[in-house]
Amino acid sequence: MMMMMMQGERLMEEVAIIGGLIGVQFMAAGNAVLMSFVMSLGLKSLTIVTFMSPATSLLLSPLAFYSERSLWPKKFSSKLILRLILLSLGGTTFQVLMLKGMNLTSPAMGTAMPNVAPGLIFIIAWIFRLEKVNIKSTYSRVKIMGTMLCVVGAFAMSIMQSMSTNAAKEDATLVHYISDPTAGDVFDKQKILGCIYLLLAISLLSSSLVLQAFIFRDFPAPISMCVITSFLGTFITAAFQFIEDHEIKTGLDVFSARNLIMYFLLEGAVNGVCISFSSWAIKKKGPVLVSMFSPIGTVCSAIFSVVTIGVTISVGSYGGMFIMFTGLYFFLWAKGKEEDIEGSGGKQGEHDIEKPLLE
Repeated sequence: MMMMMMQGERLMEEVAIIGGLIGVQFMAAGNAVLMSFVMSLGLKSLTIVTFMSPATSLLLSPLAFYSERSLWPKKFSSKLILRLILLSLGGTTFQVLMLKGMNLTSPAMGTAMPNVAPGLIFIIAWIFRLEKVNIKSTYSRVKIMGTMLCVVGAFAMSIMQSMSTNAAKEDATLVHYISDPTAGDVFDKQKILGCIYLLLAISLLSSSLVLQAFIFRDFPAPISMCVITSFLGTFITAAFQFIEDHEIKTGLDVFSARNLIMYFLLEGAVNGVCISFSSWAIKKKGPVLVSMFSPIGTVCSAIFSVVTIGVTISVGSYGGMFIMFTGLYFFLWAKGKEEDIEGSGGKQGEHDIEKPLLE
């Protein structure tokens, strides 16, 4: 009887984690479309991050105090403080670059690029010897191959998205090219710049996640960490905006004060829920399972973009997404197999390799 109750609780936890992660991806995708629309109306990305960060910190503070107070260190060392500042700087810069890149490309691109992060994290962890790699092992070779496919797919998707796919626009360009041969480029420079912003953002995100692994050793409280980094990020983003625009723009020239307050509170709530639940899922099941749900966000964002703002995603971009997801799947499969072998204390066998991936 007791065993049945334990199995029931475990099943409910599994359902809650899977359902919650799917919900997180839907929320993130919808939020990406909303932010893209708001930025198209004139609200700057730095303004969004500047006021979203304190909203996230304010909304998460009671939850962090109630649930993680016992996990706080008795004394914050100078090394821990420095790491938290660096993490906040990295997270803030990541958000700014993501919003800039998404504004120049599309929300679908903004949610597709984070799928490269597991591969980049693998490379950075390999450099810092946080990831074991044995070239003689089949699983290690599959991880390397998956990483390469992720990067190739991301670049292919970025290039294809930058090309003009609208037939009418191509005809207009052809007519214009006859009269002006210098105007016949098929690449959109703004979209290429946006793709560069997104790639830089994901590289920075990968480095920040590796830094989090070190911080968790002294500060194992993910929600509290989010509160602190969001609070610090407010001042960092405000400094960025002051350097770039020589003033702190509030967005009152675009929206009313009431609408801005409601929007920033909504952004803070969505950001806080997504980060908190993802951190809890990582604590329960590890980052591999959580990363497997990232492609759902890309599909949701593409659907939302087409339905709400009429964005067209080219066939070539979907081909790049397919290559990227294939590489991601190979990487996660090999990583999971290695963790199973380490957990059981066994050795890799040929019968294990021959098992189908979708068993």
